[in-house]
Amino acid sequence: MKKLEARQLSLSYDKKVIVRNLNLEIPSGKITILIGSNGCGKSTLLKGIARLLKPRQGMVYLDGKAITQFSTKAVAQQLGILPQSPTAPEGLTVKDLVAQGRYPHQTWWQQWSQEDKELVEKALATTSMTNFSDRDLDTLSGGQRQRAWIAMALAQNTDILLLDEPTTYLDLAHQVEVLDLLTNLNHNSGKTIVMVLHDLNFASRYGDYLVAMQSGQIYTHGTPETVITPETIENVFGLSCHIIKDPITKTPLCIPIPSKTKKKAI
Repeated sequence: MKKLEARQLSLSYDKKVIVRNLNLEIPSGKITILIGSNGCGKSTLLKGIARLLKPRQGMVYLDGKAITQFSTKAVAQQLGILPQSPTAPEGLTVKDLVAQGRYPHQTWWQQWSQEDKELVEKALATTSMTNFSDRDLDTLSGGQRQRAWIAMALAQNTDILLLDEPTTYLDLAHQVEVLDLLTNLNHNSGKTIVMVLHDLNFASRYGDYLVAMQSGQIYTHGTPETVITPETIENVFGLSCHIIKDPITKTPLCIPIPSKTKKKAI
């Protein structure tokens, strides 16, 4: 399995440093979920790992080799990336979108192969999108569109998938649908999955390994049981909570405690 890690990684936008001197090794073959309050650096870190953002300091390593030493095409052959709220040209069909996942593997002398065809069909089947392959993306529901984008990432046939808030703007049923799909991919294909999630209880339920970030650094990391604690939630999110066991999955379940309101003097 591919090994992905960051060493002394600092990332910035212009002169503003967002991620500072961060060290992180992604567990191979597991689902890693980045959590933290808005602006803590989760999405920035994911972009840095994906080589979409140049490090200000430090480096990301893929199988022990600096990721900057790989060509863009070579990176795309090893990392499947789904950005937050992706967009596609108007009128693009699901099959056309998924086929784009094969571009990193094509050459000028062989632009479409039998393997490309088979992997596109497999990605459509895995995401239950075969019957929608000729539909325009614009005609699909939110959950269907997200499955189509995941199918495109799967068509790349990479060992590692990086997803930035894959459940954004989806209703509860579609959120579960997408997260169940990613879990099945991990369990059945052994893919290493790294994603950003806002929902702590979903992170706890679906993640093997959680990374809690605060102000551009890692506050704590580990299994859901070691990360989802009242102390961590208080320090990372500024939220008081009670932690119980999820009655279905037995993973930690975070119950927020409402702030006390002072009674106005009459």
